[in-house]
Amino acid sequence: MSDTSAPTAKKIISAAGAPPAIGPYSQGVAAGSGTMLFISGQLPADPETGILVQDGIGAMTRRCLENIKAILEASGASLAHVVKTTVFLTSMADFAEMNQVYGEYFPNEPPARSTIAVAALPKGSPIEIEAVAVV
Repeated sequence: MSDTSAPTAKKIISAAGAPPAIGPYSQGVAAGSGTMLFISGQLPADPETGILVQDGIGAMTRRCLENIKAILEASGASLAHVVKTTVFLTSMADFAEMNQVYGEYFPNEPPARSTIAVAALPKGSPIEIEAVAVV
C-alpha cells in the first residue's frame, strides 16, 4: 500500500496516440522535476484498436517506436531526448530486421541500447521496446 500523503516527484504521462496500458502501470512517468522520462515497454499495438500489427517484425518495430514517440511528445519531448532503450525479442532471428528499422528512428547519436531475447511477451508479441529520456 502506498503512502498517499507523501509528496511525489513524479508525473504520469498519458498519450492518446499510444495504446493504453494493459495492466496496473502507466504509459510513462516523468521524474526528477520532469527531467527524466521513463516510457513503459511498448508492444506493436495499434493505438486505436489495441490489436497488434501483423506485417512482420519491421512493421512491428515501427509501431513500437511510434507508440514511444507519441508518449514522448505528450510530455513535450521527442526521440532526440532518448538516452537508453531496451528491446525485447522472442527470437534473435528478428534482430537484423528490427535493427534496420530501429536505425531509421535514431540515425544520429543513437541512445544506448540493450537487446534481450525472452521466452514470451504480453499478447504473444514478438517484440517490446522501452525507453528512458532526459529533457
